[in-house]
Amino acid sequence: MAMTCLWRAPARIAMMGSVLACSSVDLYPITQDSSLAGATAGGTSSGGGGSSASPACTLTSPPSGDSRQTLSVGGRSRSYLLHLPPAYDPATRAPLVLDFHGLGETGESERRSSPYPATLDREGVVMAFPDGLRGPAGTGWNVGPCCVADVDDVAFARAVVAQVQSIACIDATRIYAVGVLTGGGMAHYLACHAADVFAGVAPAAFDLLEQNVADCLPSRPVTVVSFRSTGDPRVPYAGGVSSLVPGMPLTFLGATATFEKWAELDRCGSQPSPTPSNGCSTYPGCAGGAEVVLCTREGEDQHSEPSVVWPILGSHAL
Repeated sequence: MAMTCLWRAPARIAMMGSVLACSSVDLYPITQDSSLAGATAGGTSSGGGGSSASPACTLTSPPSGDSRQTLSVGGRSRSYLLHLPPAYDPATRAPLVLDFHGLGETGESERRSSPYPATLDREGVVMAFPDGLRGPAGTGWNVGPCCVADVDDVAFARAVVAQVQSIACIDATRIYAVGVLTGGGMAHYLACHAADVFAGVAPAAFDLLEQNVADCLPSRPVTVVSFRSTGDPRVPYAGGVSSLVPGMPLTFLGATATFEKWAELDRCGSQPSPTPSNGCSTYPGCAGGAEVVLCTREGEDQHSEPSVVWPILGSHAL
C-alpha cells in the first residue's frame, strides 16, 4: 500500500495533539455487497480491550494518536480520522468503533465533541471518525431519504473498516458503529445493511424512518443500544415529522416504536425489562444472543453515555 505521511499539528485541532496526515489512492473500491476478507465468526466476548483468541498481528502501525486517512470509494475521494488509543499494542487485536458525525460536521469535529474517546481509550479501542460528503443541507450521510444523494455510504463504511484492518491490529468480530443525530441515523442504517460487518451499533438522537424502515432487513440479529431524550427538539421522542434537515421533512417512528421494531427484527422476547442501574430497558431473548436496548433521558441532551453503552455493545461479537 503506497502512502505518504507528514506530521503536523493544525491549530483547529490542537487539543488533539499531533496529527499524522496520510493519503492512499484507489485502495478499496468496495461495493455494498462485498465482504471483508479475513472476517471470522465468533461468539460473545468481554467488553474490554483486545481479544486474545485471535492470532497476533504483524502489522507495522502508526504511533498512537490521530492520523488522517484517505481512500477512493466508488470513484470518489473519501477521508476519515483514525485514532489509536495511548495503550495501543500493534501485536494485540483491538475492537474498532466507527463514530459518525451529525449534519454539517466533520470527522475532526466529531473527534473533538464525541464523549466516546475518553472511555474507549481506557478500553484499548481503536476509533475511526469518517467524513461525510456535502449535500444540500451540509455534510452528512446517505441513509435513504436523507441527507446526501447518489453516494453509497454503506460501501464507504465497509471500506473504512477494510483499510483500518490493513493499518492497525483489529479484531474483525468486534466492529461497531456509533453516532449522534444524522450520525445516529448512519449507525441505524449500518445495522440494517451491514450486519455482517458490525457486531452492534449505538445511535443517539435518531430513530428509524417511516420512509425506508421496510428496507431494513439485517442479515443477522444485531445488537442496538439507542440513547434518546424526551425533550429532543429536533427528533421528537414520540415520533412524527421533523425539521431536523432543512428542506427534507423526515418522519420518525419515535423512540418506543424504533425500540419495538428492532426487537421484531432481532426476534426478541415479548416484553422489555428495565435495568434500574442504568435507566435503560432491554428486550430479552433475542436471536443469536443480540440485545436491543433503549436508554431514555429527561431533557434535551443529544449525546449517549459511553460508560453505559460500551459494557453492553463491547460484550457482543460476530
